[in-house]
Amino acid sequence: MSESPLLEVSDLTIEYRRGIHRVTAVSDVNFTIRAGRTLGLVGESGSGKTTIGRAILGLVPISAGRILFDGQDVSADAHRRRRREPGQIRAIFQDPYSSLNPSLPVAVSVAEEVPRSRRVRSEAFARLSDLFDRVGLPRAVAASYPARLSGGQRQRVAIARALMSDPSLIICDEPVSALDVSVQAQVLNVLKDAQRANSLSYCFIGHDLDVVRYMSDWIVVLYRGRVLEDGPAQTVARRPRHPYTQALVAASPELDRPAQPRPVRDPRPEPPRGGGCPFAPRCGFAEDRCWVELPPVHPAADGGHVACHRYDAAADTTAGVLL
Repeated sequence: MSESPLLEVSDLTIEYRRGIHRVTAVSDVNFTIRAGRTLGLVGESGSGKTTIGRAILGLVPISAGRILFDGQDVSADAHRRRRREPGQIRAIFQDPYSSLNPSLPVAVSVAEEVPRSRRVRSEAFARLSDLFDRVGLPRAVAASYPARLSGGQRQRVAIARALMSDPSLIICDEPVSALDVSVQAQVLNVLKDAQRANSLSYCFIGHDLDVVRYMSDWIVVLYRGRVLEDGPAQTVARRPRHPYTQALVAASPELDRPAQPRPVRDPRPEPPRGGGCPFAPRCGFAEDRCWVELPPVHPAADGGHVACHRYDAAADTTAGVLL
């Protein structure tokens, strides 16, 4: 019998009220994360990836669907659950400075992550020293204030803080996008080392497909709150099936891809109506049905999926889109 997922997201829908209107930020999203594995959520700004991460953390309410963590339904009553099960799901955000108290030495901010049942000062600070060693920080940093650290150091502090409570799952929301490329590589390797040492699971959120591929076992591609493609990380990055994924590949200079011409089609300015594909206005393969019919989800032999009427035609080129 296969191992049960650590996290299971089923038919997740999240809506916001904007005046008298309701805006759907996430629609019918499904995925699982197994222990010790990384799932990547990739997409442009506004794709819903950060909203999904915040829903897993219990920071935003969901409108439909459910979230199971370690077999328990955690879709509702998030605040009470977080007090009952401290530290099981933690987060690393894009801007570590905003998550650290600027008026406290970093050692104090990190030590606060120890669950209250274990809050013995000497134990907390002994563990902090060990964590700083593991994330590549000199122990002298513990006495420093956040403003005196570099961006890479602050992000390493954020990683140590997330690890402090021995979590099973960490939501990594654009954790390296604000860093220089050389520092990005260092921080990503720290995350990978921590995963191997602690059998951690990650939900890694990003807009750079190459970075997400490097970290992930499985990738979910989001556009305007919908899953357009998912599959093994190498397949999604090297042999994308959906035109939108092909656009993300084209925008990632580190990903090797053959130079092939793409079909060019003038995009229509208006969004699709009547339940059409959300990507139709930008798609070089779009035909009339793409504007009125939501694409079915087609399964692939590798276990992945693609939601596209013309994915078979799109698979013959590397970038059939208009950016």
